[in-house]
Amino acid sequence: MKLMRIGAPGAETPAVLAHDGRVYALSGVAAEIDGAFLASGGVRRARDALARGALPVLEAAGPRIGAPVARPGKVVCVGLNYRDHAAETGAAVPERPVVFMKDPSTVVGPYDRVLIPRGSAKTDWEVELAVVIGREARYLASPAEAAGHIAGYAVSNDVSEREFQLEYSAQWDLGKSCETFNPLGPWLVTADEVADPQSLGLRLAVNGETRQDGNTKNMIFGVAYLVWYLSQYMVLRPGDIINTGTPAGVALGLPGTPYLREGDMVELSIDGLGTQRQTFNNA
Repeated sequence: MKLMRIGAPGAETPAVLAHDGRVYALSGVAAEIDGAFLASGGVRRARDALARGALPVLEAAGPRIGAPVARPGKVVCVGLNYRDHAAETGAAVPERPVVFMKDPSTVVGPYDRVLIPRGSAKTDWEVELAVVIGREARYLASPAEAAGHIAGYAVSNDVSEREFQLEYSAQWDLGKSCETFNPLGPWLVTADEVADPQSLGLRLAVNGETRQDGNTKNMIFGVAYLVWYLSQYMVLRPGDIINTGTPAGVALGLPGTPYLREGDMVELSIDGLGTQRQTFNNA
């Protein structure tokens, strides 16, 4: 099932994209797609209502698609999680996941405009598989338990300002938490529709030119391991997002490749999870 939110910022309507191609409003099922919805069995209720034919077709809610999860409690990111990306940046392959946090307010819709921060010289792109938590994960006993805590998956663009990230601070947060720096969606694809999260192609193009073309099978630390690992150090709650890392092809790792500038268009996709497209404009 593909859950989505359609409408103007702050006034999105929760909906589901059905296999017949129609979009149905989650009227009477959910006021919002958020942590409370996921924690209370919202996915099951939505699936049951759709199967019963109890959902109305969504009529003209507006062309905008919002992020599929409203108000995530936290966005946890994993850096250097593809060997080819670690190699292109000159970093050693990590022995443990490299973990950092991103301001949850950076999450915007998949087609929303992204703002290049004032003073930026090195705004960069990163296509990533996002994991959305559906049930609290705390001190999981093993990676095998992770699947029961995952609501689904989405396309994420972990936009990064490399100068802010790597030159202005010993921490990465400055270059990761700028306004609009995490487009998400278009859908939250429920876990039952993703047969193997470790076999998904990821692609990204800038102004029509391919920059990234990878596969989640090349992750150093897989999805199940990451959910288990993170649960040893923080409580993962419904609606939380994990950005699982990016393959090679970012501007940072391509000497001579220009960073993003006013008017550039970035398009990215992951197999079965949909496509995003953003225009970058100066803040």
